[in-house]
Amino acid sequence: MVALNPPVCDFGQPAPAFDLPGVDGQRHTLASCRGPRGLLVMFICNHCPYVKAIIDRLIRDCRELAEHGIGCVAVMSNDVEAYPDDAPDKMRQWAEQLAFPFPYLYDESQTVARAFGAVCTPDFFGYDAGMTLQYRGRLDASGREPAPADAPRELFAAMVGIARSGQGPLEQAASIGCSIKWRDC
Repeated sequence: MVALNPPVCDFGQPAPAFDLPGVDGQRHTLASCRGPRGLLVMFICNHCPYVKAIIDRLIRDCRELAEHGIGCVAVMSNDVEAYPDDAPDKMRQWAEQLAFPFPYLYDESQTVARAFGAVCTPDFFGYDAGMTLQYRGRLDASGREPAPADAPRELFAAMVGIARSGQGPLEQAASIGCSIKWRDC
């Protein structure tokens, strides 16, 4: 598995609209997922070791971000024929097992991942209340293994700052993860 880093934050880029099915049986949109102070869009999947290394911290952070008016949503865009562990039934099982505090959406056509410019799992996009991009960094110093328990909570701190001021940090360390598994066209 090749590790990829997404590009740096393109400050002010508007959030692309989406309308996707969730593992909860509901459809979710940009408008339904956003919080009053912003939105964190996360591209994740079930099988990626980088996602597995951070999932407990990500769940914790999303629960706490809700208290700051930040909505959170996870999108899975991988080719499920090539990666059956990421199929919708497996997504639902994982979301239920871990009690995800955010909708977990299936981007079967991969158009949402392409619209956002997602390149890896995990890939984070933090938006302000006006739905303009303010963060495109990592959760923390984790890689294929979790960072030490006392590692700075980079994504959490950035999103709390965005909730308070509307601006993301100028210095952002790129996330790292497995490539999005694109279908052959």
